Amino acid sequence: MADRARPIHYLQAALVLPAWGLFRVLPVGAASALGSLLLRALGPLTKPHRIAADNLRRAFPDKSEAEITAILRGMWDNLGRNVGELPHLAEIADPRSGRVEVIGAEHIAQARDDGRPGLFVGGHFANWELMPFTFKHASMAMHVFYRAPNNPLVDRWFRKVHAGGGGELLPKGRDGARRGLELLRAGEHLGVLIDQKMNDGIAVPFFGRNAMTAPALVQMAVKYDAPVVPMYIMRLGGCRFRVVAEPPLPMVRTPDGKADLQASLRAVNGRLEAWIRENPEQWLWVHRRWPKS
Repeated sequence: MADRARPIHYLQAALVLPAWGLFRVLPVGAASALGSLLLRALGPLTKPHRIAADNLRRAFPDKSEAEITAILRGMWDNLGRNVGELPHLAEIADPRSGRVEVIGAEHIAQARDDGRPGLFVGGHFANWELMPFTFKHASMAMHVFYRAPNNPLVDRWFRKVHAGGGGELLPKGRDGARRGLELLRAGEHLGVLIDQKMNDGIAVPFFGRNAMTAPALVQMAVKYDAPVVPMYIMRLGGCRFRVVAEPPLPMVRTPDGKADLQASLRAVNGRLEAWIRENPEQWLWVHRRWPKS
């Protein structure tokens, strides 16, 4: 991310930030619906739509084109709602709103109270931005890695939105990784989305095809004796969500006691795949998750 704003950044901000300002002044339901309307109309015209369609055909070779189209429509609906909901994350996550239910709260509480650092692993499901806000109401902080926008003005706004979540935003890269390790050493909890392509990752099966997967999650878990709790969020309709925390995944070791990265990452990808198969329209299919070949 550039430290100083350039003229093009101001132009981009002049287009983007007023739209987000409109979402902020609208009631949360209306903002969510407007975001859905916009991306359902515009999303199919973009290159990411073609990438998503190709990914879907490879992941679900038995699905018809009509089924693929329906999933894509649902994906843009969900992503548009995410955009409209961004200024309202704190309101949505507030228990008084009744918009978020938590399943497996005992696994969150155990991670909070066991005196150890912890890792919560998930993917880009439903409105994944809600996770830190949900943790805040469980009396703990979730510090999350994110891909910082290239535009420092947009990044500043995004950080301001997330300030209400109680945790730190850790930009992907060397500085964010260093800070993440400091937080783990201090006994804190990190949120890691592990469903994006990593050029220098490890080839691990995902929907029957190898996908480059970041090994840092397993390496951190083993080094700091940190439980890895699978966690995902499901959109129940409109602005209603279910957050699901599952029992910690065991980190597999080789006979000589070293971390078995391949086996542990297979378990993580297995959970991701199961969640996606359950609600494929709620996952973000636009990443180039698999090699073109």
